Parts: sequence; structure tokens; C-alpha cells
Amino acid sequence: MSLKVAVIGGGLAGITAAIALAESGADVTLLEGRPRLGGATCSFSRDGLTVDTGQHIFLGCCSAYRGLLDRLGMTGHTTLQDRFDVTVLAPGGSASSGGTTPPTPRRARLRRTALPGPLHMLPALGRYPFLSRTERASVARPALAMRFVDPADPAADTQRFGDWLARHGQSERTRRALWDLFSVSALNIAGDDASLALAAVVVKTGLLGKNNAADIGVPTLPLGELHGDAGATLLAKLGGQVALSTKVSAIEPVSGGGFRVALAQGAPVTADAVVLAVPHEKAAPLIPAGALPGQTVAGWAGLGASPIVNVHVIYDRPVMDLPFVAAIDSPVQWVFD
Repeated sequence: MSLKVAVIGGGLAGITAAIALAESGADVTLLEGRPRLGGATCSFSRDGLTVDTGQHIFLGCCSAYRGLLDRLGMTGHTTLQDRFDVTVLAPGGSASSGGTTPPTPRRARLRRTALPGPLHMLPALGRYPFLSRTERASVARPALAMRFVDPADPAADTQRFGDWLARHGQSERTRRALWDLFSVSALNIAGDDASLALAAVVVKTGLLGKNNAADIGVPTLPLGELHGDAGATLLAKLGGQVALSTKVSAIEPVSGGGFRVALAQGAPVTADAVVLAVPHEKAAPLIPAGALPGQTVAGWAGLGASPIVNVHVIYDRPVMDLPFVAAIDSPVQWVFD
């Protein structure tokens, strides 16, 4: 008799867990409170348009995510750069005569070479025009020091990345014009407030590791098709069940083993095991008493959130000559066509 498992949460983590369990022979039921799978990486319809919940990218080093795409048969519906290549814009260019046309932004390009990491980014950083020669030379100091930061050390998680960079000779200008390009896109928070431990993972893996680790991948399908629809299709083929618009209200241990998963509406689901793949604020009230140390669950309440704000604009004419650009000295960090 196969193991019955309830997976709560239909985001990328829940989809991945459900697929892995179904492939191992478990009887899987995936429960999702929303009417669609994908979590923060899904799509919705407005006025006949399919809109993604923000622009999502991945890097060459995102092996788990790329493995999921491959398992879903969706790798061919993404593009991955041959080499890391980002155009960076900044305000302050010259305006046209008469002042009738807005100034053309200043432009820089960060493109890696074929040299092995971490040498692959040195030529681009050496020419980066938004930093002075002295500031460009100073970047090597934290890059070398980062090799000795252990992301698993709890002490690293108590330090702010910005404070650490400042101690290693990085001016505020260097942090804004260079380091934030990577920390904001990878950690979804300004570098000054990012955890040193998490920043170390990004820098050591994406910038100091293999030369293709930071190459940027972009989906070519709506996220709902790329993740949710493909995930549901594969789970059905594997014999799993997907229940949408199904909100879980409690997880209760059953005497003799197993769990009773109570739903806001409908009959409860019984399972031998439960995988909880929901955000921390939703997980805390669902954890059965005694399943984890009380201080662990209570600690989740102290975790914050750093939301992404996306603005979708539809123009009647082309307005960009590049698929995407990064920006500095601006409230906008990235722009995608």
C-alpha cells in the first residue's frame, strides 16, 4: 500500500515536492488555496490579457529550478544567455536641443568573458563607468574577503551585507551602483539590509564561482503555463491529485499515526505524512502542537517580508531596443520588454 501524502501549498516548492513524491510511488494530493498553481510565480487574466505576477528570471546556477523546468518539459520555453550580459542605465545624459526630448540615459555594459571564475567579470568591472577608477579597484577587496565568509555560520546571518561591505572599503556609491545590482535582484532587498549569510551565497555562487553561474534566463511563456499548468499536467500523469481553491484550516495528528488535514470547506483529507510548503506566516498556525520546538514556530512571527513591486505598462509602439536593462540612481531597478 502506497504512502498517502498531502502537500499543502502549490507554489514552486509544493509542486516540486509533489512531483518528487509521486515519482517515488506515493499517493499524493496537492492542496492549494488559490484557484491556480504557481504561488508567487503564476499568471492571471485582466481584460483579455494574461499578466504574470511580476517578471521572474533565473540564473545559470539555479540548478534546482532548472531541474524542475526540465522535469516539467519547459526548458525549451526559456532563454538562457550565452554569457552574462546586462546593460545598466543611469539618468544624467544630455538632452536634445531645445529641451523638448528627455535626456538620453547614460549607459554601461557588464558582460562576462570566457575566462574561468572569478576572473570572468574583471574586464567588465575594470571598465564600469559609473564608478571611479579608485572605486573599481576597491571591489577586489570584498570579493577576496568573501571567500572566508561561511553562509552556514549563524553569526553571518546577524550581520548586514552593507555594513560588511563598508568595513571592506566599499563606499555608499559603490554599494548603490554595483553591489545592489546583484543583491536586489537575487535577494529582493537593498544590499545594506540584506543578510550577509544570504549575500555570501549569491556572491560566492553567482560571481566568484563558475563563469556561467550568473548567466540570466528569462521565460518565454506566461508563468502560469510554465509552472502551474505544466505542474498539474505532470502530476496527473503520475497519478497525483490537485485540489485548487482548497484552503487548509488545521493539521491534526491522528491517534495511531497519520494526520487529518481539515479544510475550510469540504471533507477533511487523511494522510500518512504532510508536507507544508506555504509562507512562514501561514505555516505557523498550521503546525501541529509538538511537531516542532515552540520557540522555532514562535520565531517565524519575527520574520518580515520584502515585497516586489511591479508595474506593467502596454505601449502602442516599441520603447526599448533591449530585452531588459538594469538601472541605478532610480526607484526602478530593472525594466523588461
